[in-house]
Amino acid sequence: MAVPTYKTEQLKCWKKAKELRQDFYKRYANAHDNGGLRWAGGAWSFGAIPAGLGNDIFPITGEPYAAGIAFNKEFSLRCLEATEKKGYARDLCSYMRTYWGSIILDEYLYGGKFPKPDFMWQDHICCSHAKWYQVANELEGGGVPTYSIDVAVGPYQDVTDSRIDYIVNQMHEGIEWLEKVTGRRYNDDLLIEAVHNECRATSVWAEVCELNKGVPAPLDEKSMYSLYVLGTLEKHAKSVADFYEELRDEVKYRVENQIAATPHERCRLMSDTQPPWGFLNVFRYLENFGAVSIGSLYTFGLIGVWEDKPDGSWGPRTTPQQKGIKIETRDQALKILADWNLSKPEWQHFYSPHIKSDMMIRIAKEWKLDGIMLHYNRGCEGLSLGIAENRLALIEAGYPVMAFEGNMGDEREFDEAKTMGRIDSFMETLGMKEIK
Repeated sequence: MAVPTYKTEQLKCWKKAKELRQDFYKRYANAHDNGGLRWAGGAWSFGAIPAGLGNDIFPITGEPYAAGIAFNKEFSLRCLEATEKKGYARDLCSYMRTYWGSIILDEYLYGGKFPKPDFMWQDHICCSHAKWYQVANELEGGGVPTYSIDVAVGPYQDVTDSRIDYIVNQMHEGIEWLEKVTGRRYNDDLLIEAVHNECRATSVWAEVCELNKGVPAPLDEKSMYSLYVLGTLEKHAKSVADFYEELRDEVKYRVENQIAATPHERCRLMSDTQPPWGFLNVFRYLENFGAVSIGSLYTFGLIGVWEDKPDGSWGPRTTPQQKGIKIETRDQALKILADWNLSKPEWQHFYSPHIKSDMMIRIAKEWKLDGIMLHYNRGCEGLSLGIAENRLALIEAGYPVMAFEGNMGDEREFDEAKTMGRIDSFMETLGMKEIK
């Protein structure tokens, strides 16, 4: 097979993405210096709602914080061991164990002591979500008010008005709770602004991922991890929505000018679930064969929100603003927020592996894939649920599949040499020889 050569260059907005991430963690740590408030919760929590308390409300989202720790192998191991020493089981969510360990050690990844939140604000769809912050409160010594919204109402295809109302009623109660525990008066205008920003950010991120249908792919998945993370930190923030629009415009330029993520792209793959964060060199190793991972359902759909387009393709969901909808009341804002999040792709397969298989096969077709790499991720029960069934469905659909075992946040459960060996064998199966 002939080896193509494409022009490559670093993203011009790469530095800005790093600065936004660094500023996020700094603002959280320093919130009390200027009379602000801190809150802790998950990347999927309804962050637009606490935003109604003021412009000095700063979150820390547990999953990306723990993923950052996982990249720091020495600190990660100390966090995990501290949690195990406390008696917590090793087979629990590795993000959760890592986060708890940071509290137990009273060490913040970005320097100093772990900044204690003023309240916990979470939603519950994965088996550990609500318990994560109940235990975090206990490890903080108690006294941190905690609120969790149950969103497990079924896949979006089965959602009814009554199921949306079930969530919206919890949101209304949550706002009353926020006012009580913070002593602040709630501002509906700030809520409405945050809902608009969240819809814009998550739709535009899907648009960025859609552009990776181009050949050569303008982005590789390893780089995308550093970009999608902004949406897991503060998807309701104007700064994030604005950045994603800037990124989209640059990625469009890359597609139009055939600027590639990988200089010798000749094999297109996708992965699945969170990667083993301490071993992202796996994705660079693929480049030796001219292979690129164009993303995954995880990268596309953890934050990105999608819909079926008139031509039958999968594309970014049309936002309320684009539909000309004016949000005027708290109840309207909350209903839009609930409906928007219930359509998130990564929430669907908690109910059936068949839903996930259908989405993965759709990506494989529309993004023109040659194969799939499945991470049997022991660190996340939620996103790995049904992964063996996904493998069978992909094979039945005609796609070569390579599976490897690991853990997103616990390096003790990842065999790097064995995984590289499996990649070598998979590349041979696909007819890809290492480029000299």
